[in-house]
Amino acid sequence: MRLFCIALGLLLLSIGQGRASPEDEDIAGRIIAEHDGRQIELPLLESHYAVNIEGDMATVEVSQTFENPADVPLNAEYLFPLNQHAAVYGMQMRIGDVVTHAVIREKAQAQAEFDAAKEAGKSAALLTQHRPNMFTQSVANLMPGRPIEVRLRYVQMVPKIEGAYELVIPLIMGPRYIGATPIAETLASLEDAAPALPNTWQVAPPPAYPPVAGLTLPETVPGERVSLDLSLLAGTSLAEFGSRTHPLAVERDGDRLQARFADEAVLDNRDFVLRYGLGGEDVEAAVLSHSDARGGFLSVMIEPPSLPDEAMVTPRELVFVLDTSGSMAGMPMEASKRFMRAALAGLRTDDYFRIIPFANAVQQMSREALPGTARNVAAATRYVDGLSGGGGTEIDRAIRAAFAMHQPSETMRIVVFLSDGYIGAEQDVLRTIRQQIGAARIYAFGVGEAVNRYLLDGMAEEGRGYARYVGLDEDALEVAEGLARDLKSPLLTDIEIDWGDLAVSDVSPSRVPDLFAGQSVRLYARHEANGPASVEIRGRVRGRPASMTVPLKLTHDIAEPALPLIWARNRIADLERNAVVGAAPEVSDAEITRLGLAFSLQTRNTSFVAVSERVANETGLPTQTASVPLPMVEGVQSSAYPQGFSGASTPEPQAVLGLLLLAALSLLGLRRKLVQ
Repeated sequence: MRLFCIALGLLLLSIGQGRASPEDEDIAGRIIAEHDGRQIELPLLESHYAVNIEGDMATVEVSQTFENPADVPLNAEYLFPLNQHAAVYGMQMRIGDVVTHAVIREKAQAQAEFDAAKEAGKSAALLTQHRPNMFTQSVANLMPGRPIEVRLRYVQMVPKIEGAYELVIPLIMGPRYIGATPIAETLASLEDAAPALPNTWQVAPPPAYPPVAGLTLPETVPGERVSLDLSLLAGTSLAEFGSRTHPLAVERDGDRLQARFADEAVLDNRDFVLRYGLGGEDVEAAVLSHSDARGGFLSVMIEPPSLPDEAMVTPRELVFVLDTSGSMAGMPMEASKRFMRAALAGLRTDDYFRIIPFANAVQQMSREALPGTARNVAAATRYVDGLSGGGGTEIDRAIRAAFAMHQPSETMRIVVFLSDGYIGAEQDVLRTIRQQIGAARIYAFGVGEAVNRYLLDGMAEEGRGYARYVGLDEDALEVAEGLARDLKSPLLTDIEIDWGDLAVSDVSPSRVPDLFAGQSVRLYARHEANGPASVEIRGRVRGRPASMTVPLKLTHDIAEPALPLIWARNRIADLERNAVVGAAPEVSDAEITRLGLAFSLQTRNTSFVAVSERVANETGLPTQTASVPLPMVEGVQSSAYPQGFSGASTPEPQAVLGLLLLAALSLLGLRRKLVQ
């Protein structure tokens, strides 16, 4: 009878009609599931982030400790995010005092070694990349009372955004919507659909989303399970330091700042964002270089000219594309509406605008672009105020609609895109943009606490624009309003690099984005020279030619040992983008594999695998595979999590029967974690 009641409660919770209310004695750090008539306990997780920042380079060590509270062996799977620019270069597995260093293998070989170890009863860990920001950590033969710690190490450059450096450490994966209609059918249904590409790389959908606390489980998962130790070499000119997402306890020790979460540990239901400013900087280009047995590597950082961001003479056509899917309901939608009201109020009289809301289907406020008159702005404001959240997230259809309509003559088209980016078919969106962008720009605004930055950053890069993010804290509405009032025009466009006599290869990014005030871009390349050299950076400032000569000093110095890893990761990112948009996918795929193995980097084609020498599971008992449960992303409603149904933003009617079956087969409970 108790199982039936819980099953019914789970069903009601899934369709938003009820919420589980377990008795106090059932709330704990133990998570119990029923599978094939047997109860098993899901694994627990604690994570620790050790971050070291010097200038605009960050080195991060992520420690994930898996525990098995059951009395039988388990295999654990944990879906988690990393920064999309992270160069993951090392992994190790620790069981007690025994440390096993992982090796990099081609993905299929790594999976085979992991499966063999699992079958042999050995402890093993396998890291798999699904997207540049989405990973699965698999652990085999997790024995009761014997925690397994897996440590990942990565490096990344910290981007400069709005005049300060911004480091994002994702802590939680949001849900991903997979459209019910196959891609081929979707394309065929669109009037402007391009012919199918015979040589287009197809990317697998994301893995199934794990159990979610607050939907398939009660409100909380076991305790606050993420901790932080952060060190910043500050010098004497630190202009800004802090986090809007997490209160920090900060101490200064000479030239270094030490920081941790003020609450010691936090729940991983929102991304950690740190902003800091390095005072005394007044450069428009900076150079890093490194040489070793693999050759020479260099990086050139470019900042725009120090000019006021004056209004462009050319009128704009602002195309507002608004995500109104289920995951945007509530606070995200309110932030989007606040953004839109401010953006509409800031239109100039010679501007044009269009509004395209989308969820499962794409709508339009008008068939034509409207001039920015007071009457049209008032009508648009009423239209936006009437929008509500619900349904799927068909971003590709919305982007196609944004490019499909006639553009007013002598205007600059700017597509302003507001979304959390919770989809699994990112490649279709990026491919559409590359095929149809023309001379338009894309400004992407992420709304929420764990948005899909891989997608939104990629949209901005393909659209030669920029991406900005609005969290859902107490200042979210004011931040959204401020960003909308400041829809910037680029200061430096059409950027090209004249390398002169310097022999360089494999430059990334291959398409240099426009530069905006308070922003910078880094270029990475291999080189074959030493000694002094110079390059010329060319572009256009408000349509007028501009140039800057940058001196280079290239030596055999090894002072920047992380630079080859960062170059390789950025080169891989370019190749991955080429693959997903259909540009020579087989060539790109082979080069991704080669670079992953040569530089010992995690990629979609290479994986780290660690296998213990000794057998851990000597019980003779078979292992059950269970996913580490995740908390709900803060601010995302439960309707975005139809558990087990491909991550759609709302349950389809045919899913109700499946939910009944799921509820009948699954028993999930949570009891209070024992305090020693």
